[in-house]
Formats: sequence, structure tokens, C-alpha cells
Amino acid sequence: MSLKRLKIIDVFIIFGLCFLTHFIYSWFPNTLFSIFFPVNESIWEHMKMLFSAIIIYSIIDFTLLKAFEIEHHNFITSVLLSAVFSVIIFLAIYLPLYNFLGENMTLNLSVLLLAIIFSQWVSYFTLNSKDYGLLDYLSLIGIIFCYILFGILTYYPPTEDLFYDPLEEKYGINTYNV
Repeated sequence: MSLKRLKIIDVFIIFGLCFLTHFIYSWFPNTLFSIFFPVNESIWEHMKMLFSAIIIYSIIDFTLLKAFEIEHHNFITSVLLSAVFSVIIFLAIYLPLYNFLGENMTLNLSVLLLAIIFSQWVSYFTLNSKDYGLLDYLSLIGIIFCYILFGILTYYPPTEDLFYDPLEEKYGINTYNV
């Protein structure tokens, strides 16, 4: 199997994993899972769904790269870049469309798929680039930093539209209504 073929397969598996990560916190509500998975229906909380699906799948991806003996470099850097860029691309495309068209499940899923395709394109080129050595260690710190940020913004979200859950009429994980 080639790296290109693996990345194409990755797109569909990550897309499917997003559905699973969407519900994990509601199935197992606890403090740890609140950092990694969406705690409400705000746009921001859904970015944890996407980010975590890519991070979780990276364990399987690494195993497949080794099992198929696919040459690659900068694995952790590729994971961080693909996860971060997927969130950025999703928000950059989704927010203007959401503000113009409103809530639309087909739009949501289409933009999600597009963000995952882009993220795996970034991953492909990062894995194919020359070995940057130390950058993988810094990327691991970057992943940890992202989850610290997710945790802080889950428990102390700004009162901005991005963090607002229209179904529960609240921000973050708080139990009070706005």
C-alpha cells in the first residue's frame, strides 16, 4: 500500500470517527472526556470532535505505516498540523456559510469532509518531506497545548457566538442558563 492510498482511506475513517467522538462525552460524562470530546452543541465544541478524531486515528495510522512499511518522516508533526489545519479550514469555510445560510446538516457534513480531506493532504506532504527531527518533539508539546486550550475554553468559554450552544442556551460545560 502506498502513502497516498493510505491517506485516502484515512479520510473516510476519520470522517466516521467524528461521529463516534461526537457522542463519547454524552455516553461517559466525566472531567477527562470533557477536555477531549464535545460537551455541547456549540461550533467550538465540535472542533474538539474533529481534532480528537484525527489524534485518535493517528495511533492506527502509525501502526498501518509500520505494518505496510511505508516510508515516512515527521509523524507527530503531521498529526499536529493535520489536526490544527482541519479546525482552521473547517471554521474558515463553515462560519461564513453558517452566517449566510444558517444551520444545515448537509452543509455541516460537507465542510467536515472537506476539512478532513485537506488535513490528510497536509499530512501526506508532511510525511513525505525531509526529516525535521526535533520538530516532532515540539509538535507533541503542541498537541498537549491544544488540549489544555480546549480544556480551558470548555470550562471558561468566552461569551461569543462560536462558543454558544443554541440547544441548551449556554456556553461551555456550565450548568447555568444565559
